[in-house]
Amino acid sequence: MTTTVPLWHSLWENLRLATMQGGTYSVMEDAVIATTQDGKIAWMGPRRELPDGYRAAHRHDARGVWATPGLIDCHTHIVYAGNRNNEFEARLNGATYEDIARQGGGIVSTVHATRAATEDELFEQSVKRVKDLLAEGVTTLEIKSGYGLDLESESKMLRVARRIGRTLPVHVRTTFLGAHALPPEYKDKSDDYIDLVCQTMLPAIARDGLADAVDAFCENIGFSSAQTEKVFLAAQQAGLPVKLHAEQLSDQHGAALAARYGALSADHLEYLSQEGIQAMAQAGTAAVLLPGAFYFLRETKLPPITALQDGGVPIAISTDCNPGTSPMTSLLLAMNMASTLFRLTPERVLAGVTTHAARALGLQDKCGQLAVGMQADFALWDIERPGDLAFVLGSNPCVGTVVGGELRS
Repeated sequence: MTTTVPLWHSLWENLRLATMQGGTYSVMEDAVIATTQDGKIAWMGPRRELPDGYRAAHRHDARGVWATPGLIDCHTHIVYAGNRNNEFEARLNGATYEDIARQGGGIVSTVHATRAATEDELFEQSVKRVKDLLAEGVTTLEIKSGYGLDLESESKMLRVARRIGRTLPVHVRTTFLGAHALPPEYKDKSDDYIDLVCQTMLPAIARDGLADAVDAFCENIGFSSAQTEKVFLAAQQAGLPVKLHAEQLSDQHGAALAARYGALSADHLEYLSQEGIQAMAQAGTAAVLLPGAFYFLRETKLPPITALQDGGVPIAISTDCNPGTSPMTSLLLAMNMASTLFRLTPERVLAGVTTHAARALGLQDKCGQLAVGMQADFALWDIERPGDLAFVLGSNPCVGTVVGGELRS
């Protein structure tokens, strides 16, 4: 009987691992990760348990640094043009988010700038922001449209998002957010615009393979539950999963609606009801909390953290990087905010940007934890313990990222 000798593409040794299996640190000391030619984890464990006779084409000494799953920013609007710092000043002078939106600012302001930008201009402006995230260990990124609000511009945004994924060392998931706001040409005609989204824009974008999911903004300054359901039905017909901006400013029962359609996630959730929590738990819909927007808008109503935890709803954390209400390109800062503002422990926060963030994108079988068969995406950190990632402010302890088994920085 012959024994098969493992032949691996790369071997990463002298690691301290926080595998995040089961959503906990699951620490493994003096560990090794072996990867395949196609960028998967082939073997993982303590160095003393390495199989006899193994061979690896490439060996890397990690010098005792910590490795976690590559971080996942699962809710961003990072592709856009223009600048809305004037709104920051307006809010500090007493204007509300709703005031600014109703006066032609907010999302519509970014729509004008994004429509006017060429595809190359949009790419160049956006890629700078993405690089900030990658420098902090992000290996998977969701990018929404929603600042075009017509087929040509929405498609342009999604093409730019796909291009970012081809150009930079990051896995990009795209989300069509045509139902983000009412474009100026459809003022007072929201039903007509939703018909355009459902009957023209969404089918074309699905046909062109530009979106991995569909989102909407269900809110009193966005779209009603009935209009949102039309979008979900159109997404269902196109074979695309759904997500939802829900209960950010008021309880529109959006989370329960999203759960009925098996949504990957419901996001924001400051005004989420117990009924919404129960529906999400039953459907397996993840909660995505966005502490940057909470902080930037000076919101005072906390999401129902304890009830979500007690209900067994997976809680993800994201930057919500966008031009108006969370202009943040640091997932590490979002992690600290989630601990300080939402009282989540550093372990729960790290799960929120790995294990549960993968769940929020439907990628739980590919990334979000370190395990055999998963993508070999991990971040390397010069830290004393995993909890430092949500603790230390103003420094970046990331000393490298591995994407698909290859060292990228």
